[in-house]
This record gives sequence, C-alpha cells and structure tokens, in this order.
Amino acid sequence: MDLYLGIDFGTSGARGMVIDEEACCIQAQVRYPFQDSPNAVTPNFWQEALFVLVEQIPHQLRRQIKAIAINGTSSTVLLVDAAGNPTDAPLLYNDARGSLVLEHLRSIAPPNHTVLSATSSLAKLLWMRQQPSFSEARYFLHQADWLAFLLHGQLGISDYHNALKLGYDVEELKYPEWLENLQIPIQLPKVLSPGTPIAELRPEIADKFGFRRDCLVCAGTTDSIAAFLASGAKLPGEAVTSLGSTLVVKLLSRTRQEDARYGIYSHRLGDLWLTGGASNTGGAVLKQFFTNAELESLSREIDASIASELDYYPLLKAGDRFPINDPNLPPRLSPRPDNPVEFLHGLLESIARIEARGYELLQQMGADKLSRVYTAGGGAANETWTAIRARHLQVPVVASVYTEAAYGTALLAMGGRIKGEQE
Repeated sequence: MDLYLGIDFGTSGARGMVIDEEACCIQAQVRYPFQDSPNAVTPNFWQEALFVLVEQIPHQLRRQIKAIAINGTSSTVLLVDAAGNPTDAPLLYNDARGSLVLEHLRSIAPPNHTVLSATSSLAKLLWMRQQPSFSEARYFLHQADWLAFLLHGQLGISDYHNALKLGYDVEELKYPEWLENLQIPIQLPKVLSPGTPIAELRPEIADKFGFRRDCLVCAGTTDSIAAFLASGAKLPGEAVTSLGSTLVVKLLSRTRQEDARYGIYSHRLGDLWLTGGASNTGGAVLKQFFTNAELESLSREIDASIASELDYYPLLKAGDRFPINDPNLPPRLSPRPDNPVEFLHGLLESIARIEARGYELLQQMGADKLSRVYTAGGGAANETWTAIRARHLQVPVVASVYTEAAYGTALLAMGGRIKGEQE
C-alpha cells in the first residue's frame, strides 16, 4: 500500500496524518501539543516536535510512506547559516516589529502590496537586516522550509504559498524587480509550486526512522491553506474559516484581490485564487478567560438566536492584521458582565462579527459571492458558535470534510508524488 504523510505546524501544536492513495482512509494520526511551552518558539523545539511526531507513526506504516509534505504558520521566519543552523530566534507569524521598517518598505513596494504589513515576511527580513546577527546568516527561510530542510537536506527552497508575503509574484512566478533591487545580501528561497517534489529523504533520516530510501519530500504550504485543501471546498464562492488560536478566512474566487490597507491577500490555487486574510482574534483570546470544559458547558447555555449587545474587539494584545490592518489597534474587552455566559456570548458574537466583516470586505473588493463556509480548527466543534456565525454570514456554515490541516498537507504530498511519477 502506498501511503503519504502530511505534517502540520500550527499555532497550538504539531500534527501528522498518514493517508492512503484513495485519500479516504486515514491510516494514522499523531500529535505534539505545544501546551503554552515558552520553548515552542525555538527551532530546537520545532525539530524535537518533528522527530517525536515521526516516531509516533507505527513502524510498519513508515516503510510504506512514499512522500511527505509540511505546512507551517504563514510569515513565521528565521535566518540560518550555511549549514542551516539558526543564527537568531525566529520571528513568529504575529510578530509586528516589522512596523519599524514599514515607512521604508512603502517607499519601495507598490501601493497596497501584501508585504506592506508589520507582520509580512519581507517586513521581518528588513528588520532582521538591521540586527548584529544578520552578518552570520546566509539563508532566509520560512518555518515550513526549514523543517523540510531537516528531512531533505537542501537549503534555500520554499513554495509560492509561503513566499507570497515575502513579495514573490505568484502570477508571474518570479521575484519582482523592485524586490531584486533591494539587493539584500542573503539568499532568498528558490520558490516551487506547493507539492513539487524537492528531493528524497536524507539517507540518515530514512535509516534512523525506518522510511524507504526513495521517500520524497515535497514543497509545502501554509497551515491555513492546508486546512482549505482538507475542507472539501472546491467551487468559487465557497470559503473556509479556520477557527484556531487565530481567525483565518479564505474565499475561493475567480479574481485576485490584494489590498494591504485591509490585510487582504490572494494565494494562487491552480486556475483560481484563494483570497482572504488573518486576524489575531480567535480561540487564544477565549482560552485566556475560559478552560475547554468551561467553553463547552457555558456555550450550551447561550441562546444563539439572540444577538449579544456586547461589542468587543477580542485581542490578546494591541494590533490586528485583518479586516483592520493596524498594529496599534487596542483590544476591546469591556464592559465585562459578572455572568460568564453573557461574557462568553459577547466574545463569540464579536468574533463572528469580525469574520462576517472580513467576508463582506472581500466581496466588496470584487471576490465571488459567498455561498458556503466550511469551518476548520478547534472552533468548528462549537455548535453554538456555528449558529451565531451562520446568523451573521447568512449562508450555510458546515464543518469541513476533514478539519485537520495535516490531511490537506498529506493530499499535497500525494499529488506531488503522483505528478512526479507521471512526468
């Protein structure tokens, strides 16, 4: 039996999923929760998580895996030396210190370009360029790029989903002239289509973990696109909301939308465009106030048919990316009622408003009319929240066919291997 492994590095943990060639039977699922570990932001921790995940897969299945792909959080980036060792701490997806170089970036990049955000990969790179450790670096990589390098051993390779916020032109499939003119003294990644086979596993990795020597490592994607691939959404107008630690919306459209003023960007997906944005609101804010058990029990006491009058903008700290792109946007979490059911209702209602505003904005910009929303992430299981969201969105809201981003990444690995064999 031919098997395929997808690995997902999300905001709350790492997951792996092994599927067969029919993609209808999940052979194995493995997890490595981060559990708010202070070390979860270090590459050493990522490496440990990757190898522990792999070791959890039954040995007899590992021998049948023909291809592997990895996704990571969008715009989580790091600098490495010529041997692939990190030269400094990585900057995570929501790190906004790039705001210090935004004015300089606006003088270079086209108006309203995707990179004109404090959290874009390019803003982070320009900030890194000003740090003393930059002189030791040779390559700029995304999280998924570096994790895949640990498996295949080739430095400086990325995919056009991860490279979008670095400024890569996904329409022309090249770095634009304005970016090349920056003459950054470091190797920018060679960019491949997601799923493209890169190389076979390093022999020492294959032997250590009992993989076949010809197992291919394929170019990856971002965690939210992997969740989209897993969802079952296929037609223009269909969308996926990922309700994890953060809120990510992606709408399949025949037209490309880009506007940094609102944190809107589009990923290429075959002949269509996956247009959307990512907000810092989401499950992480809920977990600041409630345990999982409390979220479950209190949600059952909410009447989802009645709108909460509480008007919050739930954030852990100042700053959002979409639908308001403002690194200084303050959280709004008051007034806080004494009744925890009312407070939770207000939070769920407010996050649903932000989601609805996001889709409304995408359609105003010219994207296809919203027809159905699939939901991925932990929030998909909350039926009360689903009903509140459906009231705001005014379209059917359903759970994704598969909710795990790791499943979408396994599909990518399978597609890459099969396409490589056909060529």
